[in-house]
Amino acid sequence: MKKSLVTFFFIAAATVAAPMQNAWADLKFGVAAEPYPPFTSKDPSGQWVGWEVDFMKALCADIAEKCEIKEVAWDGIIPALNAKAFDAVLASMAITDKRKQVIDFSNMYYNSASVLVGAKDAGKDISPAALKGKRLGAQVSTTHATYATKVYGDAGAVVQMYQTQDQANADLAAGRLDYVEADGIALGAFLDSPAGVCCAMLGAVPSAPDVFGQGVGLGLRKGEADLAAKLNKGIADLAANGTLDKITSTWKLTGKIILPAKK
Repeated sequence: MKKSLVTFFFIAAATVAAPMQNAWADLKFGVAAEPYPPFTSKDPSGQWVGWEVDFMKALCADIAEKCEIKEVAWDGIIPALNAKAFDAVLASMAITDKRKQVIDFSNMYYNSASVLVGAKDAGKDISPAALKGKRLGAQVSTTHATYATKVYGDAGAVVQMYQTQDQANADLAAGRLDYVEADGIALGAFLDSPAGVCCAMLGAVPSAPDVFGQGVGLGLRKGEADLAAKLNKGIADLAANGTLDKITSTWKLTGKIILPAKK
């Protein structure tokens, strides 16, 4: 009798666990169509490259999935996810309470600071009072845009929204903006480019967890717990075995990016 019960429970447990092992036919990751170096951008041959692209490839190898990238406009990326155009958002998307009202997230796979960049002679005072009357650019539908509007806009800065980060950076370089707020690593890549010789990193904005959330995660449709569990295991594996450290070193981001704790 005991043997029969053990066999029954083993079969039942295996049946329950089976969906966790299911493979998706070509797991699709939605990437914002515009360049966002050093995380996602296209090389001269048209291939997607970047820290997040290498992270995706390593993640898919770890969870034994064949993966592909689907391009979509940033401001439509959540509706596209919920319309099943792809399976997960891979676009440096911050995990915020507001977004969690409409989608779920994987665990955090990186975090970094929000900073202000401006002309080299702009001075280091980036307090809200110091930016009163100044033109501040940010990319629409980002946590940086929310912060710029809530903190600097309310204090009198003229906040201008852009569809892509590239457009905001271009206006800053051309003198049509005084400042840009965005992710520090992404703006670091801009400053290292020929267009970025105009400007300098002025500092990180004060911490605001209610705006910036809990780091960057993969955006997922609500209710897909099996996929979330599989991706979370992969993220934990990459952190534990040093793969994320290697990718970070390859892209020269060591010391600039916060990675998940090794468990």
